[in-house]
Amino acid sequence: MKRMQSSRKNGGLSYGTSPTDTMSPQSYNMTIGIILLYGFIVNTIMVKYCAPFFSAWNPIVLIVAYVVCCILGIVMSISSDSPLISFIGYNLVVVPIGMVLSLGLEKVKASSVLHAVLVTAFVTAGMMIMAGIWPTFFLKLGRVLFYALLLVVIVEIICCFAGVYMPTIWDALVAAIFAGYIGYDWAKAQHVPRTLDNAVDSCVDLYLDIVNLFIRLLDLMSDSDD
Repeated sequence: MKRMQSSRKNGGLSYGTSPTDTMSPQSYNMTIGIILLYGFIVNTIMVKYCAPFFSAWNPIVLIVAYVVCCILGIVMSISSDSPLISFIGYNLVVVPIGMVLSLGLEKVKASSVLHAVLVTAFVTAGMMIMAGIWPTFFLKLGRVLFYALLLVVIVEIICCFAGVYMPTIWDALVAAIFAGYIGYDWAKAQHVPRTLDNAVDSCVDLYLDIVNLFIRLLDLMSDSDD
């Protein structure tokens, strides 16, 4: 009789998994890459074709749909040990962000978007390589990055209500935080059992890191074009 093993979730990643459920390092990392690429392809299609559709929505409906879907998707990913449920949660994050990107990029120069995409890709690859070389260092950054991001959220909320314009250097600092998060989340993904569910859960974190890095870099490049 097959022995059932318990599992727990830590930041959406499962521990205590049976060795028979694990994947090879190559298959595991390839799965993460494919799922991330899928998310970015969905976003690209939405940006190219869906802006007119979402423009017709009531702004309040857009905001509510965005917040509810993203929270639901993250909760599904964190709480589930099922790769299918986690993948549905991943889509519930990808689609609303694609909705926001389709509206936000509608009037941005194509050259600026392409430049930001390329820089994001290079930074992402570089951070993943460094996290693979120095995983212990990046794993120790989790708490520092969390408090830094929390401070960013608080400052930006206050400045938004106060009508204070954030200087260009602010976007550079926030971009650096998300670049650090890419390294941290990649190192974390490599230090949990290599299961399909963990691969999908890791993609949720990495996708959010990469998209936020892209947005901040695009802000920097758009400012330089003005």
